[in-house]
Amino acid sequence: MKHVAVLAVVGVVAGCASVPYENPDDPWESYNRTMFSINESVDKAVMKPLAKSYNVVAPLPVKTGVSNFFGNLGDVWIGANNLMQGKGRDGFSDLGRVLINSTLGIFGVFDIATEMGIEKHDEDFGQTLAVWGVPQGPYFVVPFFGPRTLRGAGALPVDWVGSSFAQLSDVAARNATTGLKLVDQRYRLLGAERAVEQGSLDKYAYTRDFYLQRRRYEIYDGNPPRERFDDGAMFDLQPNGLAMVEADEMASNSLKFALVQPVR
Repeated sequence: MKHVAVLAVVGVVAGCASVPYENPDDPWESYNRTMFSINESVDKAVMKPLAKSYNVVAPLPVKTGVSNFFGNLGDVWIGANNLMQGKGRDGFSDLGRVLINSTLGIFGVFDIATEMGIEKHDEDFGQTLAVWGVPQGPYFVVPFFGPRTLRGAGALPVDWVGSSFAQLSDVAARNATTGLKLVDQRYRLLGAERAVEQGSLDKYAYTRDFYLQRRRYEIYDGNPPRERFDDGAMFDLQPNGLAMVEADEMASNSLKFALVQPVR
């Protein structure tokens, strides 16, 4: 009887675990899971091997310089979004970073601005739309781009056009620059994937929940309002530790290689 009781308990627990939690932010879960799996397969076949090779071949100073260079280009669009959001002080600070790093930092290869104590921000047009009052919409996994919301997916073309490196007139140079940027992004996330792999048995749900949580954190500049649940309790939906941030960044950025085409 003891064994029968144990088996019954295990069966109930397993049955409960097999019933997926219906997240109200993810009404398109069936599609999203399928696309998530496709993106994962593409990443394992293309981006991850490229990133590993880049990590082995390129010396550390070169990899650091490449990351700083693209970070400097990104500060232009970050500053523009801060200005569009009405955050003039942050916007001009971002543009000041570009000026300093483009000159003293030799075209952004060295991040002198950070060493001078000038904070680097992280803004995009999706966050700008949020400040303007555009609703978030459902969670949506974009082919090759990975996790987004419907609002964020709609902002992708604007973010692409706003990125200065996308304006190169020569198609070959534009493709090479974009490809190097994406390989650099994937290289910087090689260590972070362990947090996702070890964080949950359901990698899709883990990635989704942390993406939505982190995105909310970004939109409110690190101070999201508390949410009230049905029992009246108040909770802060803020990331808890570096692993969460890294997991979100990996999920958000590792699968953008399709943009090597002439058209983020």
